[in-house]
Amino acid sequence: MAANNPARGLTALRVFLGVFFLFEGIGKIGWLMDPSPLATQLTGYLQTANEWNRGYLQTVCIPGAAVFARLVLFGELATGVSLLLGAYARYAAAAAFLMVLNIHFASGALFQYRFLTNGYGLPVLGGLLALAIGAAALPLSVKRT
Repeated sequence: MAANNPARGLTALRVFLGVFFLFEGIGKIGWLMDPSPLATQLTGYLQTANEWNRGYLQTVCIPGAAVFARLVLFGELATGVSLLLGAYARYAAAAAFLMVLNIHFASGALFQYRFLTNGYGLPVLGGLLALAIGAAALPLSVKRT
């Protein structure tokens, strides 16, 4: 019985993060037709940007906001569904880890103390990393990879 506890714990983490990402994506459905909220958010990040993320924002993020708005929307929805079903959960968690890390880098939060205390920061990244490493063959998974 004790041998299953880590798998049960990771399964609970997978389901909770799946719900989190599903609802994050649902909240961004409007971005499909109007990517301006993301462009506004990214432009706002310039106000507090440092030299590390300012160039990234100006040359990659803001010019590509229309494409990234849709990628984030579909990425969050796909991650949520994948984690909830347990289908390709390790791959979804790895991709979501990079997506979340990217937004924290773009916002500049990654370089501030508040990143360590923000519920969207280390807890989400840590959970995704744990799933990317250990989510193979978990209970209640449609596909055990």
